[in-house]
Amino acid sequence: MLFPIYWMINVSFTKDTDMRADPPHLFPFNGTLEGYRAVLDQQLPYLGTSLIVGIGTVVLTLMLSAPAGFALAKLRPAGGGALSFVLLIAQMIPGIIMAMGFYAIYLRLGVLNTLPALILADSTIAVPFGVLIFTAFMSGLPDELINAARIDGASTWRTFVSVILPVSRNAIVTVSLFAFLWAWSDFVFASTLAGGADHQPITLGIYQYIGNNNQQWNAIMATAVIASIPATLLLIIAQRYVAAGVTAGAVKD
Repeated sequence: MLFPIYWMINVSFTKDTDMRADPPHLFPFNGTLEGYRAVLDQQLPYLGTSLIVGIGTVVLTLMLSAPAGFALAKLRPAGGGALSFVLLIAQMIPGIIMAMGFYAIYLRLGVLNTLPALILADSTIAVPFGVLIFTAFMSGLPDELINAARIDGASTWRTFVSVILPVSRNAIVTVSLFAFLWAWSDFVFASTLAGGADHQPITLGIYQYIGNNNQQWNAIMATAVIASIPATLLLIIAQRYVAAGVTAGAVKD
């Protein structure tokens, strides 16, 4: 599992003249930093766009999925079970089908090749997952918290904001992490809905290096290494929160 990651790093330091060496070089003894120079010279705007899209997707996902999860878990509206089933089915729809639908809608609305439109599209992948995670987590919270808030005169919204959200840190971190990673690594929506935009995410930046007669493999791999760093750091920092958030609601006393 780790060998492709190692080979990505190895190739990122390998000179173009050594790419087709037989046998291949297992270590870049005569290495180069040309690929990383290309990243600094050409890819920083793409990285910035991916960061904006990722953060925007996280914010929109939390704004929609957290209240929905609270409603399904504690308010128990009519048809809640059917809605949860629909959200589960929504995650099974192939991304390319959704991208084609978004393309037709955005083309008519005139918002094709814009960052808000791409953020909205990426959020449609994360929101169903987020609602299910929040529902499972909040179902495990004691009803006494809500009852105590009501006795103190708090409205349903105030109870959600002041009582439920502060104790839902693990679920918030889990949903935020997965939403960011989905948006950060998205290629289907980016190529379909933002392929002609002035600002494109890093996945399209990597794709710029690949052509019929030009394949800059060290630049491609160097960009992939740099693009992997934010995701790796987030996973390391949020690992214990993710483990608690994903398993929340699985076991009840």
